[in-house]
Amino acid sequence: MAMAPVIKLVLGSIAFAIFWILAVFSYVPFLPIGRTAGSLFGAMLMVIFQVITPEQAYAAIDLPILGLLFGTMVVSIYLERADMFKYLGTMLSWRTRGPKDLLCRVCLVSAVSSALFTNDTSCVVLTEFVLKIARQKNLPPHPFLLALATSANIGSSATPIGNPQNLVIAVQSKISFWEFLIGVFPAMIVGITVNALLLLCMYWRLLSDHKDEEDQEEEEENVDSEVVAEEDVTSHRFSPATLPHLSSFRSEESNLRMDPETLRNRAVSAGESELTSRDSNASREEQIDAESQGESNNNNNVFQTKQWRRVLWKSSVYLITLGMLISLLMGLNMSWTAITASLALIVLDFKDARPSLEKVSYSLLIFFCGMFITVDGFNKTGIPTALWDVMEPYAKIDQTKGTTVLALVILVFSNVASNVPTVLLLGARVAASAAAGEEEKKAWLLLAWVSTVAGNLTLLGSAANLIVCEQARRAVRHGYTLTFTKHLKFGLPSTLIVTAIGLFLIK
Repeated sequence: MAMAPVIKLVLGSIAFAIFWILAVFSYVPFLPIGRTAGSLFGAMLMVIFQVITPEQAYAAIDLPILGLLFGTMVVSIYLERADMFKYLGTMLSWRTRGPKDLLCRVCLVSAVSSALFTNDTSCVVLTEFVLKIARQKNLPPHPFLLALATSANIGSSATPIGNPQNLVIAVQSKISFWEFLIGVFPAMIVGITVNALLLLCMYWRLLSDHKDEEDQEEEEENVDSEVVAEEDVTSHRFSPATLPHLSSFRSEESNLRMDPETLRNRAVSAGESELTSRDSNASREEQIDAESQGESNNNNNVFQTKQWRRVLWKSSVYLITLGMLISLLMGLNMSWTAITASLALIVLDFKDARPSLEKVSYSLLIFFCGMFITVDGFNKTGIPTALWDVMEPYAKIDQTKGTTVLALVILVFSNVASNVPTVLLLGARVAASAAAGEEEKKAWLLLAWVSTVAGNLTLLGSAANLIVCEQARRAVRHGYTLTFTKHLKFGLPSTLIVTAIGLFLIK
């Protein structure tokens, strides 16, 4: 593509720079409007500056990606309602064998849940739970928060629905769900293992020292305090809702059963009552017992019916989700498959879907719309093409040197311009520079792998990192601040090593 006229080139670069600043930094003093509004602002500037026409702006919005993103978010919401993430949390705390075992479990659960339900969703629902477990066991929180965030990013690379940039790649490349999974899965498994080993090596002494302190404290603490601490973890947001009316049923039942006994005592103490009054009291006792037992049985039946309905509904949610995953593996249209699954769950719920749909991150969908327009406008300036023309001769994936150069370019771009814009800017060019067939597919998969793992480099590298940081900082009574330095200390070596491993395993 030829360079645009100078005026369009300058104005388009200004619009993209404003978008980039507002998208990368959560708070900008001179324009504190946030990321979502910032993306729309950049898109508006592209149209006002006449870098693209309004028709081209609307055409730049990729509806299949938005549909797939919306569908997966709705499915994740209903899975959370069906206690899926409660069970994932239980896997973390069930019969743990010390801090190192817990760290490995966090890595595994985070990776698996991110591959199936997106990395952002997993981090949102698991961060405070992981933090509570670490606090309960008197462990330093930051190794476990790092394990959660970095494993979520690595695990999400394995599937097209794991993160937003993979959604873009899957739709643009037309690589099926199964081919995507097979291509990246070996690298993901080895990457998760290496990432966990690096965490254990870096924090081995810290975890061992805290384990010794924990053993000493457990000997000093009584049993009641341990039970309370355990309940504080299990009663987290993933626990099923309590039914307070049960306790009132039991209290009413006990009171009603006490009334006949009181009547008996009074009848015995009276001693001089007539036979007719005794018969009357006896009949009254039987009537009260019968009413009490009938009401209790009725309440128990209602409760059991609600329990069975709940179990049946949860099973249906899991079956529909499983059907969605199987359909994706069979190569059906990913966007419509996710939308169909989400609508099936809404209909199955058989109630007003507004409370569930309100939990969808519409701000993220709007952010994507603005980003699509802004990136398309920046592409029309010709600057990305010119930059790629300079790098392309050195970034051929048929050579080890070229693959390394390509990975470094993607790594830098992903941390400077963020991973999704990087994929939108480089995706078609990287694929076009590769040979047709398997080499082109490998180019897309390498782009997915490197742009995803690049998010582990710094705290600002991915939304999942920021979510873990913010969720941990705002946690009630268990708050912890994960600093930029602590993340970089581990993120830099982990990102470079894990990225390099993937370059040799992705096929």
